[in-house]
Amino acid sequence: MGPGLIITGAGRGIGAATALLAAQTGWRVVINYHQNRQAAESVREQIHDRGGYAVVYQADVADESQVSAMFAFASQQLAPIGGLVNNAGMLETSMRLEQMDGSRFDRIFATNVKGSLLCAREAVRYMSVRHGGQGGPIVNVSSVAARLGGPNEYVDYAASKGAIDTLTVGLASELSEDGIRVNAVRPGLIDTEIHQLSGDPDRINRISGHIPMKRPGSAEEVAHSIVWLLSDRASYCTGTFIDCSGGR
Repeated sequence: MGPGLIITGAGRGIGAATALLAAQTGWRVVINYHQNRQAAESVREQIHDRGGYAVVYQADVADESQVSAMFAFASQQLAPIGGLVNNAGMLETSMRLEQMDGSRFDRIFATNVKGSLLCAREAVRYMSVRHGGQGGPIVNVSSVAARLGGPNEYVDYAASKGAIDTLTVGLASELSEDGIRVNAVRPGLIDTEIHQLSGDPDRINRISGHIPMKRPGSAEEVAHSIVWLLSDRASYCTGTFIDCSGGR
């Protein structure tokens, strides 16, 4: 089996699909979740049923001590740590900016930006060749909202994903001699439960007609892009973005 791979927010959606596919390609996976242990355990069981290996770990990625503990656990259980997928993210009910309050901004940026920074920092500490690691890939899950801006729906979420794009570019350059590649995938309209969480369960049907391919994507389609960037086939890619968005 291969090195350890931490996937944040891996109990459902894109994270779960990525965990399943990555395990099939030989990664030993840490399935991080925040609240829904049952969903995370289901992903672990599916991986084991298919001959892979995974463990489940609860941590709020916005909490520095919990992130540090998760990486320490991964290092003990799955050494060496060889990869990270910064997938955990959140959005809230669709609305215009003037309707939003500051506590919402705090929640969005704590998970989407601070969480990604904390996890990337720990990954560098364990993976960088200058710290005795063996190198490896980091893949950040951004969003086409970083390009489109999320007007009239969630400009705060879009702004947080714009920060992820900047993190990807800067960290890719910073770590170019550390044996660590940093890339990102920008999903578009993907058929996952996140739309229910945003209070707009009909969003997929409402927007699909505006997508050049006239359909939403699947979590599995995004996962294939992520796992390709994790693989040695992407060995000369760093600071690279894959838009998995149906042409939008």
